[in-house]
Amino acid sequence: MLVDNATVLSDAPPGKRAAAEAALSRIEEGAPLGIGSGSTVDVLVALIERQPGLVTGAVAASSKTEQRLQAAGIEVLDLNMTGTLELYIDGADEVDPGLNLIKGGGAALTREKIIAAASRRFVCIADDSKRVEQLGDFPLPIEVIPMARSYVARQIVLMGADPEYREGVVTDNGNLILDCHEFSIDDPKALEKRLNAIAGLVTCGLFAARGADELILGRPDGKAETILPG
Repeated sequence: MLVDNATVLSDAPPGKRAAAEAALSRIEEGAPLGIGSGSTVDVLVALIERQPGLVTGAVAASSKTEQRLQAAGIEVLDLNMTGTLELYIDGADEVDPGLNLIKGGGAALTREKIIAAASRRFVCIADDSKRVEQLGDFPLPIEVIPMARSYVARQIVLMGADPEYREGVVTDNGNLILDCHEFSIDDPKALEKRLNAIAGLVTCGLFAARGADELILGRPDGKAETILPG
């Protein structure tokens, strides 16, 4: 059962709320946008609900986000019908100084990556615990076709990493998740390209070929800072 938005706001840590509040200023009133998934995005949707008319329609990256948008009175749009979106707002599990990301902790990485690719601007919102010097402490999620799970896992082992099947999780696309430990991510773009070439692998949680254009980082003191790729 989904938690109501009032509870989401009251329970939100200061950093998450600060990042979500700052993101509101990036939204063009009435324009369709893409909205990702995760706890910081939940806070964003709760804040949007408090500003009727700011967002009338949005493309959602997960079924959970779709439900939250509908509960907030916001129309869920089909990306096939909207065309290119001006703005996509989403969180991250890790973000490096170049605004390359690891995403997929909530198993919505494929839809998140599609919407990010279909948007002119991608704003990442996160608390400061997500900022790292190099990606890889957070296990890298990959989405796989069910029949290819063991094959893909063997290819990951050959690449020097340790894949772990995320039991009991089925993505919105009907696929499975492998969480890959011990990857050395010195070159995020190269690793993303290599992983995506494995047959049966739908996509990986590296967002480097299409990273964020801007990071809004919320701090524990309730303030937010804007960071550009560096």
